[in-house]
Amino acid sequence: MTAAAFTKNLRSERLVLRPLRPADASRITDLVNDPRVYRMLSGVPAHQNVAQTLAWMSPLDARRAADTAHVFGIESGGELVGVVSGERDRPPLPFSIGYWLVPDCWGRGYMTEAAATLIDWLKQRSERAFIAGYFADNPASGRVLSKLGFLKAGRMPKFCLGRGETVDHFDMAR
Repeated sequence: MTAAAFTKNLRSERLVLRPLRPADASRITDLVNDPRVYRMLSGVPAHQNVAQTLAWMSPLDARRAADTAHVFGIESGGELVGVVSGERDRPPLPFSIGYWLVPDCWGRGYMTEAAATLIDWLKQRSERAFIAGYFADNPASGRVLSKLGFLKAGRMPKFCLGRGETVDHFDMAR
């Protein structure tokens, strides 16, 4: 596949998924600094700054070209409201589906819609297996994954950078 094939926007009924741009760094930083967001993500620190966000974003184009990360901003009404991703160490390992959404958009089905759109796109590219996970104190994320066909595959503690502690975590697969 060409690099262009990895950079197109994906559309669902209500959302646009698009590759992230450096201009998104400030907005992403503002959104992930909400404790309701960073407490549910294993790798996001509390009080992340724009430089940290840019450092996270900088390898995404190369990883997209290497088919190890497909990270999309989620837009609703032209506004960036979250991120959905499929990431893996190397092909042919399964993609790990990850996501977060601004709390104002919770409970609207956006996350299920965005993740389903990403998974459908990955399946069109012949991907078949996917993994994901969620912290036990975030049952809404577990419901999203269940709606997407994921089944619990294990339970083990996982360190959460934003909390600075290890948290009970469910692994899922489909």
